[in-house]
Amino acid sequence: MLVRLLLDPFESPFMARALVEALLLGVVGAVVSVFVVLRRLSFVSDALTHTVFPGVVLGYLVAQTDGIVWGALAFAVLSAVLLTALSRNVRVTEDASMAILLTGFFAVGVILVSRRPSYTADLTAFLFGRILTVDRQQIVITSVIGVVVLGTLAVLGKELLLRAFDPAAAAALGYRVFVLDLVLNLIVALVVVAAVRAVGTVLVIALLIVPGAAARLVSDRLAVIFAVAAGIGALGGWLGLAASYEASVNHGLRLASGATVVLVLVALYAVAAAAGAVRASTGRVRRDAGPVGVGA
Repeated sequence: MLVRLLLDPFESPFMARALVEALLLGVVGAVVSVFVVLRRLSFVSDALTHTVFPGVVLGYLVAQTDGIVWGALAFAVLSAVLLTALSRNVRVTEDASMAILLTGFFAVGVILVSRRPSYTADLTAFLFGRILTVDRQQIVITSVIGVVVLGTLAVLGKELLLRAFDPAAAAALGYRVFVLDLVLNLIVALVVVAAVRAVGTVLVIALLIVPGAAARLVSDRLAVIFAVAAGIGALGGWLGLAASYEASVNHGLRLASGATVVLVLVALYAVAAAAGAVRASTGRVRRDAGPVGVGA
């Protein structure tokens, strides 16, 4: 029964393509989410998911769906550079700078899309995506972006982790902290670009935060955190698509696929939180018990 629920939905070509896209985004987004969580950049990620919105709309207006990725990419790079530069202004707090960019760029996107007759439908698609309509071209684009992101992290991963744990030491060793911050912001922006057509500019924030946050609850070892995060990201995509298909097709209950994936990720976070609480309580019990002595 469980095997049927997990495998049968993906016999359809459109569901198989959606699954491939979800797995790619889940793994790549999860790896990046570890850096986001360690650097406490959740608000930065949220800002980037919104500042690419006008690029998504402009790309669509110019070249329909083929222009979405390129429009999002242009504004993602612009947003990453502006966020990194503004965060270094000591006279304006970082969260204030991000809030200004988020609201300003997002408002531009809403104004642009509001000019279309199909305003409501277009806005819903841009914000929440349509993962079931993903085609092979989009999968190729996501794969290329994934290779670029993971390749960059493989090359600069140690430096980015050093920046996350001890920025003063990174600067003392000669690393340009500004450049490392810009690289990480660009990486986050690229994940947003890869996911924007499938899950929209709102739901992608879950891919960039939940897996890393959940993995951080169950382990302190980086290797384990990365592995668990990737597993959660992939499993969330798989279970979310299977659940939405089962509910919609076999039970007449329409569930948005992208939103269902996010809910499954949140559920997995709850499981990780429970496991982390058990782990912490077990550790306390062992510490309180202390070493066992040998009787005389």
